[in-house]
Amino acid sequence: MEDVIRAIADAIKSTPAVTLLDVESNPDHNRSVISFVGEPGPVKQAALAAAAKAIELIDLNKHKGEHPRMGAVDVVPFVPLSGATMEDCVSLARDFGRELGASYRVPVFLYEEAATVPERRNL
Repeated sequence: MEDVIRAIADAIKSTPAVTLLDVESNPDHNRSVISFVGEPGPVKQAALAAAAKAIELIDLNKHKGEHPRMGAVDVVPFVPLSGATMEDCVSLARDFGRELGASYRVPVFLYEEAATVPERRNL
């Protein structure tokens, strides 16, 4: 599994104008959190590249772990940092979700601030 996590992180690192900050994995939960920063356009491209690599390499039929999951990519939060607003992140999340769903024919559920239906607003 380390090779899969490394490949996903490499997809992010190879995106111009994006900086990989941290990769944290928990083997008991069989989940990883990969943090990266950059301007909105490159961040979206890095997130799409990471999602594409995860979809390619992760087989949930073989998943073992304590934490429930929705898919190979089940949480992609966009957090406003220096000079960005929550509205910027909402727009980015919706653009990312639209492109991910269309490109890979996977369901996308927006949540919290980016939610488009009230029942997903407060998870």
